[in-house]
Amino acid sequence: MRRYVLTGTPGAGKTSILRCLDELGYEVVEEAATAVIAQAQAQGEDQPWTRASFIDEIVALQRQRQLEATGPVQVFDRSPVCTHALTTYLGRPVSPALAAELERITSEGVYERQVLFVRNLGFCEPTAARRIGFQESLAFEKIHEESYRAFGYELIDIPADGLARRVATVSSMLAHAPHQAPAE
Repeated sequence: MRRYVLTGTPGAGKTSILRCLDELGYEVVEEAATAVIAQAQAQGEDQPWTRASFIDEIVALQRQRQLEATGPVQVFDRSPVCTHALTTYLGRPVSPALAAELERITSEGVYERQVLFVRNLGFCEPTAARRIGFQESLAFEKIHEESYRAFGYELIDIPADGLARRVATVSSMLAHAPHQAPAE
C-alpha cells in the first residue's frame, strides 16, 4: 500500500484536488480536523478547537481512517504531522496521544516520505471551520513545512495554479512515484 499525504495551508485548494482525485479513482481520505469541528458545531459548540480534548479527537479519527483505508494508493487530506503543526500553531504541548501516533506512523513507515505540499493561492476564504485570514494561513503554512521536515519528510511542491493543472501534477506524481522505504 502506498499512502500519500496532501497538505498545505488552509484554503490552498486541497479539498478540491482530493475531490478530483476521487473522481479519477484514487482512494481519498478526508481531513479529520474538519470532521471533528463540523460534528461539534452541529451539536452547538461554536469553537471546539478551544477544548482540551480537540487534538486527541483529531488523532483518534486520523488513526481510525488510516486503518480503515484499503486501496493500493491512498491520498490523505492531512496526517498526524499536520496535527503536530496545529498543536504548535495553537501553542499547546504535544499530547501523549499525538506523541504516540507520531511514533507509530514513523516507526511503521505508514506514509510515503514524499508529501504533496499544496501551496497557497494568494488568499484564504474563512469558513465555519477555518476562521483564519491569509496572513495567519501563511504562518500556519510555514509551521507545516517545519513539522514535516522535522519528522524527515520530503516536501513536493504543488504550486499555485489552475485546479486541472494541479490535479494533473498530483495524479502524475501518484502514478509514477516509486514506493520509498521509511527513513531509519
